[in-house]
Parts: sequence; structure tokens; C-alpha cells
Amino acid sequence: MTDLSQFSLLVVYAAMASYTIALVAFAIDLSSLRARRDSEGRVIREHALVGVWTGGTAGDGGAVAVPAPGRRRAAGIAMSTTLLGAAFHGIGVVSRALAAGHVPWSNMYEFTLTFTFVAVGLYLWLAHSHDLRYLGAFVVGPVLLLLGVAVAVLYVAAEGLQPILDNYWLYLHVSVATVAIAVLGLAAVLAVLQLAKDLAGDSRWVAILSGLPGAAELERLSYRFTAVGFVLWTFTLVAGAIWAEHAWGRAWGWDAKEVWTFVIWVIYAAYLHARATRGWDGRRAAYLVIAGFAAIMANYFVVNFLLSTKHGYAF
Repeated sequence: MTDLSQFSLLVVYAAMASYTIALVAFAIDLSSLRARRDSEGRVIREHALVGVWTGGTAGDGGAVAVPAPGRRRAAGIAMSTTLLGAAFHGIGVVSRALAAGHVPWSNMYEFTLTFTFVAVGLYLWLAHSHDLRYLGAFVVGPVLLLLGVAVAVLYVAAEGLQPILDNYWLYLHVSVATVAIAVLGLAAVLAVLQLAKDLAGDSRWVAILSGLPGAAELERLSYRFTAVGFVLWTFTLVAGAIWAEHAWGRAWGWDAKEVWTFVIWVIYAAYLHARATRGWDGRRAAYLVIAGFAAIMANYFVVNFLLSTKHGYAF
């Protein structure tokens, strides 16, 4: 299966090339958006569909309810190359699974390959019905970075499953974790953009960020992604405990990976609780969403490489 494994790697490189072109095109599109102003110098927003979807109106700092503008060439190129990149990406994931003879998330390289593909696929699926072209650069950029880390640092040769992973819980526990991280990653991107809009004030960044929807829209969308991601992460936590009971004879053993997974759950639970009962919104809510995803990345890279954990077979 060596040839198939190499083919998978080459296709991933093709996906990265497509994503690079898409990133440049998305950046050009954002630049053109900030240049669109009315006769009084106010930004003409082009995200009416976003405002309708998230419940925003022109009066709450969100998308102005104006007809959608004409065709944006750079955005069209960006979406087309993102779709092409996703196709290459998907082929890379499938061919890696075939080369290894098992589902493509048994180690950090395969897991990174899979959850970034899910993130791009989720973005394209949502963008099919709603105008989310403004978000493209902020999705494709991190995905491209993570794929670069995957092929340069995390890559391992395709091989069969270790005995402890040869279990049906690998299909349930880890597959849901990939979707959860993808969804929570999108929520974090939206929270970062929300903070950027909110903190820009009268600085020079206002012009750069003027092509984005208002902070209120970005926060509402981030909240919806976080709520879905929290449910998926809860399942990941519970399923992991059940698998640990089967594999090691105990559901909880204060392993570093287990502790961090629970810490992540607590952060997101605190965010949802504070937002629902304490009225936390705006910057405080965004900080919690970003902290949650930062904890996920710490769990993924710091715990796996620097701390002692029984999950060491995963990289």
C-alpha cells in the first residue's frame, strides 16, 4: 500500500495548492468589499443573507438589508478553488484510509487530515445556502496552516491499527471528536472576528474589517456553532470514558488527556451557562469561546507531545 499512501500525500499537497489560491482570492475579495461605500462614505454591506439567517437587522449593527450585489469575480474564484481543494482533500483522506486499511483518524496526522476536511466541508455546505464568502479566508487560512503542520511534522507511514485501537469505539468516539473540533474551530474563528470588529474602534483596522458583518451577527453565529459543538464534545467525553472502561478497566484515571478533555468541556459549559443565565455576551463571551478552542489545541499538541498520557499511541 506504499504507492497508495504516497498518492494520498501528493493529493494533499494538491489540496494545499488549491487552498493557497483560494486564500489569495478571498483576501482580494475582502479588499474589494471594504472599498464599497455610499455617497456619504459609509460602508455598503453585502451580507444581507447573513443578516436574515442570524436574525440581524440593519438597526443592530448587522448586515444592511439591501439586494445582493452583482457577481464578485475574486469570490467566485475563491469558492471554486476551495471546492477543488476540498475534492483533493477528500480524495487524500479516502486514499489514506485505503492505504492504512482502517478509518483515517488513528493518529495525529490522519486526525488532522480528517477534521480539517470536515471543517472545509461544513463551510462549503453552509455557504451553499448562505452568503459566507466573507468567512472564507478565515477558514481556509487555518486549514492550510494545519495541513502544513500535518505533512511537515505529524506525518507517519500508513500502517495497521494497534490492538488497543481495534475497537468499534474508534468509529464512534473519534469520528464525533473530529466533527466537534471542526465545528468549535469555526466558532472560534467567528469569535476572533467578532473581537476584531469590536476592538477596532477608530483604528486603521476599521477599513480592513469593514467587509465583515457586524459584531452582533458574528457573535450569534459563533454561539450557534458552539452550542452544536458542545453537544458533540459531550458525546466525545462520555464515549471516551466508556471506551476507557472497556480498554483499561476504569472509566476515569486522571490521565492528562482525560483531564484536558474535561477542562475543555467545563470551559464551553461555563460559556453556555453564563450566556444563558448571566446575560454574558460581547467580548466576554468571545474570550470564552476562544479559550475553549485554545484548550483543544493545547490538548492536541501540548498534551500529546509534552505530557505523559496513555493516549501516546495516537501520534
